[in-house]
Amino acid sequence: MKKYYASILALLFFSISGYSQTIYETINSRILNAERELKVQLPRNYTKNSEKNYPIILVMDGDYLFEPVAGNVDYFSYWEEMPEAIVVGINHNGKREDDTTYGYNNFLPADQGADFFEFIATELMPFLSENYRTVKFSIIVGHDITANFINYYLLKENPIFNGYINLSPDYANQMADRIHNRLSSINKKIWFYQATGTNDIKSIQEGVISLDNRLKEINRNNIFYSSDNFADQSHYSLVGNAIPKAFEDFFSFFRPISKKEYDEVILPLETSAYDYLVEKYDVIENLFGLGKTIRVNDFLAIAAALEKKKNWEELEKLGKLARKEYPNTMLGNYYLARAYEESGEPKKAMKTYQNAFILEEVAFLTKDLMLEKTEKIKADFGY
Repeated sequence: MKKYYASILALLFFSISGYSQTIYETINSRILNAERELKVQLPRNYTKNSEKNYPIILVMDGDYLFEPVAGNVDYFSYWEEMPEAIVVGINHNGKREDDTTYGYNNFLPADQGADFFEFIATELMPFLSENYRTVKFSIIVGHDITANFINYYLLKENPIFNGYINLSPDYANQMADRIHNRLSSINKKIWFYQATGTNDIKSIQEGVISLDNRLKEINRNNIFYSSDNFADQSHYSLVGNAIPKAFEDFFSFFRPISKKEYDEVILPLETSAYDYLVEKYDVIENLFGLGKTIRVNDFLAIAAALEKKKNWEELEKLGKLARKEYPNTMLGNYYLARAYEESGEPKKAMKTYQNAFILEEVAFLTKDLMLEKTEKIKADFGY
């Protein structure tokens, strides 16, 4: 597994330089009374896809953390393992400790840390929404002291970020309790990830493991939590493993249905497999504002489950949905015909197979198969 993530990281920078667009911005902050430098990676074909909007992934420590995050986003989104996103890195320009300052009386942002907190919430995020095509879903990423800092947004009544990627987080006093209490009570969907390594700074590793033992006991449908303790990885090297792992965990519902998901989730379902598919894409649309066409692969997986369970009523519903999503292909007609055939309507099934013959082939569905199905019904029933 470690080699898998390392191989991804090795490919990242080629993808950034070759295809994606990186812009260098300067934002003038009234709150900080200073300018701040930003790195912005736009998705491939951002200009061409002028009607498409994108999530924001905000990266603290932009001077060194932006490139590995941006590279992973470009790579994963290319293979549809996650949605395309706008990646924004904030350069601290030597003010990292000032930006993350907290008070030792209440362990909340103080002095410039309080200003920087407000800068991100009230200036930077609105600036990005005004200047780029964004959706409401956003993720924030930090490393050690900036990883601690990003969780202050989680504590707000209405957090502006949906996802929190904590890379070797150097949690302040009370932060672990605050995170646990917040994730135990918040009603908003939240994605939370933390990572350490066996060669990490000992106090940080112990803090992450301790919090993990508490958070993994939280069983709430709106909380998507995961944690890693990477073998033989240090405070810095674990970042290369943790970033792709966090994205893999965060966007598991976005990816095409895998064999594992089919075997472990869909087949054992006591509820509707058809509804599972519809809900999967409803989540994608509601979170990312993407009216995404259901993948052919996912139709095939759900249809296989329905046929295995002999649920012909739902297979008919799936056929109607497939006809709507792919009107020019055989997909919808084939599943409708299978449902009619198994439900005791052979003549209706035969005509549906015949109608599919003039449509485009897709996946395993060919004109020869439609003809074979038609001729078999004719032979069996003497039509």
